[in-house]
Amino acid sequence: MPALLPDLLPALLEEYLPLVIFMAVAGGLAGALILAPFILAFKAPDSEKLSAYECGFNAFDDARMKFDVRFYLVSLLFIIFDLEVAFLFPWAVAFKDIGALGFWSMMLFLLVLTIGFVYEWKKGALEWD
Repeated sequence: MPALLPDLLPALLEEYLPLVIFMAVAGGLAGALILAPFILAFKAPDSEKLSAYECGFNAFDDARMKFDVRFYLVSLLFIIFDLEVAFLFPWAVAFKDIGALGFWSMMLFLLVLTIGFVYEWKKGALEWD
């Protein structure tokens, strides 16, 4: 058996060569895309560019102040649609093979997502003022 290993090693490495090339190209591209903004970016920040934008208003008061519930509702809405799409594609591809249990499991999942969507609709998350 040990004499067989040196014969299989070049064939095994040859099978993994496309994967190594792909990873090298992906790593090089990722590195180039990470370094490009530091080299090419226009460096003249102003007060508007440096202002807070995540919560919708400038930070003031203490950290225990109340946030508008609409920000949480929008994030829930995103999660509902993101999960739905992420699970529906593989389910649709394997629809013939999953049978009745897979079908009804997805219907239950969609029902739970629909309940969340109706909750957000009733709370007014779709009506941004």
